[in-house]
Formats: sequence, C-alpha cells, structure tokens
Amino acid sequence: MTSKTEAILWSIALPGFAQILNKKLLKGFVFIFLEFLINVNSHFNSAIMASFLGEIDRAFQVLNFQWLMFYPCVYMFAMWDAVKDSEQGKMPSYAFLPYVFGAYTVTVGLMCSPVIKVNGVLIGPIFAPMLSLLPGLGIGALLMYLLRKVERKKV
Repeated sequence: MTSKTEAILWSIALPGFAQILNKKLLKGFVFIFLEFLINVNSHFNSAIMASFLGEIDRAFQVLNFQWLMFYPCVYMFAMWDAVKDSEQGKMPSYAFLPYVFGAYTVTVGLMCSPVIKVNGVLIGPIFAPMLSLLPGLGIGALLMYLLRKVERKKV
C-alpha cells in the first residue's frame, strides 16, 4: 500500500496511477481511461499550453467546456479514492469533504472563467479553476473540522 502523500502525488500526476500502485487495477485503468477521454475531447492540453503562453483568447477558443466540466469531479474523486485506499479503509470521518468542495469550486471556477479578472485582465479557463481549488479545499476542511467537533461532543 502506498502512503497518503504518495497516493496524492501520483493522483496529481495522473488519476489512476495511485490505484494501480495500490493494486486496484480495474479502478486505476478506468480513471486513466476517463482522464484521457475527457482530456482529448475537451482539448485540455491545447488550452493549458495556450494559457501558459499567455494566449488566453486562444485557450477559450480551443477548449470544449462541455467535456472539461467532467474533469474536476473525476480528478478529485480519483485523489480521494487513492487516499482512502492508502489508509486501508481507516479514513477519519468527513475526510471526503475537502475533495468534494474542491471539485465543486473548480467546476464553478471553470464556468465563471470567461468573466474572472485579476487587475482587469482575464485569467482564463486554466488559471481560474486552479485558483478556485483553494477556497474549496478550505471550505471543505473547515466543514470537516466543525462536523468532527460536533461529533466528538455527542460522544
């Protein structure tokens, strides 16, 4: 079994890798297949390249939002699943919340990316969702903390 850190890092590299390392081959190959399916049909790599080259308008033109909308949920679920497998079912209560809220806020960031500006400059369909991950993780972690605190008081 992989460590929690190793599972997260391999999942960031490519969803499905950590599942394969944890010997969950079918699950791993399904995540890899979904990642490639969404990536190719959304033209994600072309949009990433255009964004990093500062060609934000081109990134919007090449990107297929209908396909890319699936990506945050698949990506975050694969990360949560990898961590869950690395913990061998001993996940603390509500540990899924940062992943869930991260998926939500990245999706919202993607949907709002045509209007999100920093200092009057459009940041685009790659950087807006990336920056949207932070509030989602924070909200999920805060909610997880509060629910665990309530749970402890009941015991």
